[in-house]
Amino acid sequence: MDRVFQRLRNLDAYPKINEDFYSRTFSGGLITLISSIVMLFLFFSELRLYLHTVTETKLVVDTSRGGTLRINFDVTFPAVPCSVLTLDAMDISGEQHHDIKHDIVKKRIDAHGSVVAVRQDGIGGPQIEKPLQRHGGRLEHNEKYCGSCYGAEVTDDDCCNSCDEVREAYRKKGWGMTNPDLIDQCKREGFVQKVKEEEGEGCNVYGFLEVNKVAGNFHFSPGKGFYQSNIHVNDLLAISKDGYNISHRINKLAFGDHFPGVINPLDGAQWFQDAPDGMYQYFIKVVPTIYTDIRGHTIQSNQFSVTEHFRSAEPGRPHSLPGVYFFYDLSPIKVTSKEEHSSFLHFMTNICAIVGGIFTVSGIIDSFVYHGQRAIKKKMELGKFS
Repeated sequence: MDRVFQRLRNLDAYPKINEDFYSRTFSGGLITLISSIVMLFLFFSELRLYLHTVTETKLVVDTSRGGTLRINFDVTFPAVPCSVLTLDAMDISGEQHHDIKHDIVKKRIDAHGSVVAVRQDGIGGPQIEKPLQRHGGRLEHNEKYCGSCYGAEVTDDDCCNSCDEVREAYRKKGWGMTNPDLIDQCKREGFVQKVKEEEGEGCNVYGFLEVNKVAGNFHFSPGKGFYQSNIHVNDLLAISKDGYNISHRINKLAFGDHFPGVINPLDGAQWFQDAPDGMYQYFIKVVPTIYTDIRGHTIQSNQFSVTEHFRSAEPGRPHSLPGVYFFYDLSPIKVTSKEEHSSFLHFMTNICAIVGGIFTVSGIIDSFVYHGQRAIKKKMELGKFS
């Protein structure tokens, strides 16, 4: 048994020295103090990194199919009245939504940016006089109202009882309403008067869209959009004689829910138009993103990159309609981000590296200083130091 203990003593990598042989110096104490401070600083720095989460990001192929895409927006047009500003959306699958009103709120603003009025989208307005029936006479007491669609009826039983319904019937026919004063419903609702009253005002429109998860576009433009000979055009263009100024500021644009670290490059972007009319286009590449926090909660959202281009209106080019267009496409690559702590073993490895490294380096410095001082002292005693 004593032989086994003796062999274990021979394996001791840390031989002990009798305290009588220790030599403590001022330089050694100073080096020890400095190295201890550095060691504590690095220890707490490593502890802070261990307690804080790190985000690991990976790129994978997006294999999801179907679903919808939520688009949150808040855009201000300082020179386009709310009464003529409309929102349309369409995608490559052929689905089209014109003059979208649900989940959207408009704020009328004056030239100084102050809010004049807030309302849900829609024309509305007071009703004056008795409505004009489809057969030509005014609505009588106890008679059911059925307004004319002014030639846009699909069947004999179709009725258009509001200015919006007439405009919608015109849109389905591919017609544009260039003179609303001739439409009884629009005249009674004071549509043209409402447009003229809002001259010089702007509009802040905000809300969200739920669209198919395929490439498409949505755009803000003056007038109701419709297709004529497979060309997208807008009505009400004749109301403004000087064209439309589509200067705008994007207060917010996001594809999906917010998650930590997301950067929406168009938030706060603004553009001021110099020439009358024109089409401002944003080309957006949407990147699906899955974010998982430290508690395991998952957020399905998106990030995006964007380029932009302005196309001025030119005579004979019907495609250059005034408006702000957002063309988006989906990336086949999905980003997954996950919050996590570094492992405890990794933390302990770094701590050991800090302690051992500083201890070793300080020992080398102390030895260099100690032996240097002794060599200089000997030379001074022999009178060889000059």
